[in-house]
Amino acid sequence: MNPQGPVSVTVSAGTGYNFAYLDEGTKRMIRRAILKAIAIPGYQVPFAAREMPMPYGWGTGGVQVTAAILGAADVLKVIDQGADDTTNAVSIRRFFTATAGIATTTRTAEATVIQTRHRIPEAPLAEGQVLVYQVPIPEPLRFLEPRETETRQLHALAEYGLMHVKLYEDIARHGHIATTYAYPVEVAGRYVMDPSPTPKFDNPKMDDCPALQLFGAGREKRIYAIPPYTRVRSLDFEDHPFRVQSFDRPCALCGAEGVYLDEVVLDDAGGRMFVCSDTDHCETRRVETRRDETCRADGHTGEAA
Repeated sequence: MNPQGPVSVTVSAGTGYNFAYLDEGTKRMIRRAILKAIAIPGYQVPFAAREMPMPYGWGTGGVQVTAAILGAADVLKVIDQGADDTTNAVSIRRFFTATAGIATTTRTAEATVIQTRHRIPEAPLAEGQVLVYQVPIPEPLRFLEPRETETRQLHALAEYGLMHVKLYEDIARHGHIATTYAYPVEVAGRYVMDPSPTPKFDNPKMDDCPALQLFGAGREKRIYAIPPYTRVRSLDFEDHPFRVQSFDRPCALCGAEGVYLDEVVLDDAGGRMFVCSDTDHCETRRVETRRDETCRADGHTGEAA
């Protein structure tokens, strides 16, 4: 959401579509829901989701949020589980290129709006950036209490004992909290929120993040938000503190450590390797490594001469 550019344009020049597909009345409605979500961090704000030219489960909520905040001067990045080149990421990027004519990028640092499915970029986000999450199920209590009337009351009373019992059952069965994704968080000391199915490895990145984080669930018709520099705490116990996943090896392509890795099966014999989930981070490191090797080689050549 570039403050220097217009928030919306009626018709995108040369495309024949409304700018970013949605009509202006719908965008205003979504922006009002976003403002309410920012004012009450972690609270699920209902909105009148529209039919989109893609099936539910392919990011319709995130796409509507992105469409409502995009301006003509924005630069968009779309990732799916960290990758820029997967079907979901490519189709959404092409959708906005066709309907808004805006610039797109695969570089995290260059983007003003980043739409993501199931990952937070490895590169630190900056002030002025907006991270839009695609959310399938926004209600963190859904599988503990299926009745919507009851979950709303539990949120109103800040009664989250069910969630703590669920985490305690993990400890009783496995000796540790076994939840590895969609790990519940407490936002601004009040609402418990589902961070979407991101791995819990990414939960610490939400805390005190300088970027605005918006969550859109199209099928469930909910929007919620984490404003910049907001306290986000992963639920845990004093004797079983929250811990992220760890990997006992670096990325096989760029050698990065301390990042989230994907397992890639290489052949039918079971050969496999582990690589960075974030393709931009991996590519950036490989370019830097090649540049350093070239500089060292040039230095040795100069010394020999």
